Amino acid sequence: MKQFSIQSIIQKGGRIMLIMLSILITCTLILVGMLWIISPGKPEPFLDENGNRLAGSISEKIHININGLDQGMFIKSKDVKHPVLLYLHGGLPDYFLTQKYPTGLEDYFTVVWWEQRGSGLSYRANIPPASMTLEQMIADTKQVTNYLRKRFGQEKIYLMAHSGGTFIGIQVAAQVPELYHAYIGVAQMSAQLKSESLAYDYMLKQFKKQGNKKMVRKLESAPVTLTDGIPDAYLYLRDEAMHSLGIGTTHAMHSIFTGIFLPSLACREYTLMEKINMWRGKSRSGVSSLWDKMLVTDMAKQVPALAIPVYFFHGIYDYTVSYHLAKDYFEQLKAPIKGFYTFRQSAHSPLFEEPEKMRQIFEEDVFVGKNKLANIQ
Repeated sequence: MKQFSIQSIIQKGGRIMLIMLSILITCTLILVGMLWIISPGKPEPFLDENGNRLAGSISEKIHININGLDQGMFIKSKDVKHPVLLYLHGGLPDYFLTQKYPTGLEDYFTVVWWEQRGSGLSYRANIPPASMTLEQMIADTKQVTNYLRKRFGQEKIYLMAHSGGTFIGIQVAAQVPELYHAYIGVAQMSAQLKSESLAYDYMLKQFKKQGNKKMVRKLESAPVTLTDGIPDAYLYLRDEAMHSLGIGTTHAMHSIFTGIFLPSLACREYTLMEKINMWRGKSRSGVSSLWDKMLVTDMAKQVPALAIPVYFFHGIYDYTVSYHLAKDYFEQLKAPIKGFYTFRQSAHSPLFEEPEKMRQIFEEDVFVGKNKLANIQ
């Protein structure tokens, strides 16, 4: 009788596990199916008041060969006669955020959201890690620039970079200024190791003030210093800590999962595989594929001057890339025209957080080569 009861329990347990496994598989298939449905991978066209495609507009996703590698980009404009703006993203392509945070840049520019070597549309599993160098990224940027100049018949274009993209962008602008009307650095990098140290000190102070003993313990066990550098344990909690304090991607974004990961899955202009590759690329590169180089570079020494107008846009709450260090760098930087603009409602992404102010700066300063709206000139 006892043996029979044990066998019954085992059989019952097996049936329960089978049911749970079936439910798990079913839910997974449903989730994958839903993601497939919302991932047609086709850019939305611009429409006129009658619902027809807007005459003269462009909305496309293309791949071209850049220095031997197939690389992808979105090109958006309500009028292809607009000046071209090449946008260099940071550690993760962020075009998908325009769905939630429209920038309105397509009203003024033919905007090129290029996804760089190893990232997003340009991710390939077989890219040699040795090819992910600063020199290669600079060479790629130059070739993309020349492709756009030729395609749209413009002698010069505008170059705008964000976060990690500014590390590349400002060096490109210094090397080939004749290709660009102006350089716009959004959350401009300057001395990133010092920036991380300032962020660490700020976060530790804030978490102590909040009485968040768990985060204090984690941070104290992974100190960031100018002498010993950045431990891996800090990088694992960096994004969570920054976003919880409103000093990360946006001042109002407090979760990477709901603020970035889910919106990346919801963007209809990527296919499901492109969405997967976006995160495969991010997993492979970490903070940035150029992170080690960034930490040992002082941009004030690397690029002390530019031969074209330069504009820095920076959120006052930004500790991902220090607002204060960017301002210090700007004051040392020599350029024929320059302007530093403080975005007082923003953290790391003023182009998404305060797009109206950004557009006003373009209209009244950048397009006419002035700096009358700047906080610092």
